[in-house]
Amino acid sequence: MTTFDLGPQARAVARLAESVTDEQLVGPTPCPDLAVRNLLGHLLGLSVAFRDAARKDLGPTTDTNPNAAVPDLGPGWREELPKALDELADAWRDPAAWTGDTRAGGVDLPAAVAGAVVADELVVHGWDLARATGQDYAPDPAALGAALTFLRAAANDPGRGSGLFGPVVAVPESATLLDRAVGLSGRDPGWRPVPA
Repeated sequence: MTTFDLGPQARAVARLAESVTDEQLVGPTPCPDLAVRNLLGHLLGLSVAFRDAARKDLGPTTDTNPNAAVPDLGPGWREELPKALDELADAWRDPAAWTGDTRAGGVDLPAAVAGAVVADELVVHGWDLARATGQDYAPDPAALGAALTFLRAAANDPGRGSGLFGPVVAVPESATLLDRAVGLSGRDPGWRPVPA
């Protein structure tokens, strides 16, 4: 089992979120049907859920299907999101977080797989947020590696369908590792918001 520190990737996402202006909250993202505010709400929710999954503190936060409702932000999100991201990273620093089984999104899974899933979520949604708000983005290499491993396995799953990911978007052999991850997640690495 490979463990790694989610802290650098969590901080990268927090820095992106910190730079989002109020005006950008209503803008589109690469996630269909999610505006920037909804993407940030999803990041807040998944940070709490995967923090609790790491702690094996199972309950409403780990039992809720992330597609049950469109996430949104409350007025305190600018303080809540970085705090939740810090707590997420801290929870996964405990070696016990990576052992046994846990639950996230209402799905029981091995804890090590949950760690890979949250790396994927942070890497890909970090890209979504950066692309939607016109920011530069360099994911943490360890998190990107874990996300790529997870996404490659998911891409080869015959039952993939339209659930967690859309169809794989082909990228050239010369593509960066980030563009490969984005393509494997069902996104077009060339996505840009359409000017109003």
